[in-house]
Parts: sequence; structure tokens; C-alpha cells
Amino acid sequence: MSRKTTSVLEMLEHANNMLKRTDEYATKEFKIGVICMLEGVLHATGNYSGFMFVNNEDSDTGTLGYYSRQYFYSSTIAAASNAKKRSA
Repeated sequence: MSRKTTSVLEMLEHANNMLKRTDEYATKEFKIGVICMLEGVLHATGNYSGFMFVNNEDSDTGTLGYYSRQYFYSSTIAAASNAKKRSA
């Protein structure tokens, strides 16, 4: 069986894309799962830098809007993102 790894940057970018989805499958429960996974990775790697709501007007606790958010890049993740862009 082969073994693969992914970068924290790739996980963060993918999670942010999933959390801004608005289709019928992007439910509150789906987004809670994404958030739990992502926050665990970010905290475990020392890369948690907070988040912002996609829409501050729709961010009451427990609503779908509350879980529609974007996580900030830590300085380490930002540097990796910039390096990735330069090499592309």
C-alpha cells in the first residue's frame, strides 16, 4: 500500500473552498465536519490564525452562516503559499 501526505497549505485551501460552498450538499453538518478537521490540523501544527465569516450579517451562532467561514493563513502558511505561486 502506498503512503501519501498532503501539506497544511493544501488542506487549508481545500477546506476554505468547502466552507464557502452554497450548494444543497454544503449543509451545516458538512461544514461542522470540515471545521473540526481543519482546526485540529491547524492547532496541531501551530498554524491556527483565526477565521472570518463569509457574511457577517449571517453569522448568528448555530446557523449555516456561522459555519460559512474562511480561515486565515499563518505566517508559515502564507510563506508556503507565496513560494508555491512563484514556482507556478
